[in-house]
Amino acid sequence: MTALRLVVTACACAAAFPLAAQRAAPSPRVHIEGKWQAKTEDEIRHIMVRRDSSAQFGDQVARWRVVGDSLWIALGDGVWQVYGMRLDGEKLTLSGGDLERPVTLRRVGPPTPRADSLPIPPPPPPTERAWD
Repeated sequence: MTALRLVVTACACAAAFPLAAQRAAPSPRVHIEGKWQAKTEDEIRHIMVRRDSSAQFGDQVARWRVVGDSLWIALGDGVWQVYGMRLDGEKLTLSGGDLERPVTLRRVGPPTPRADSLPIPPPPPPTERAWD
């Protein structure tokens, strides 16, 4: 897994996914928008998660969804990566998917607006899911 995918994966999140709308009982919306910080072995990375379903690391933009306790992320390759997610105050822990071990991020501020020059990748269909 590339460092970029790890970092972007580690942070994107929060809106209703079409499958969630099909559930009988609606679940409360998880608020994951914000500026997140992830520590890697040699540096600190920042990820911006916005309400418009975009997550950004540098000029890379991904699309995200939250479904139950899972975070779905598509980096533009047309496939959803799915991760287990736990939000505890200002800490977000992701696990599973293509991660070798859980990753914890810390929310360090509010999100900034996305530049119009950075389009959000189109959402893959719900059936396009990466499996282990």
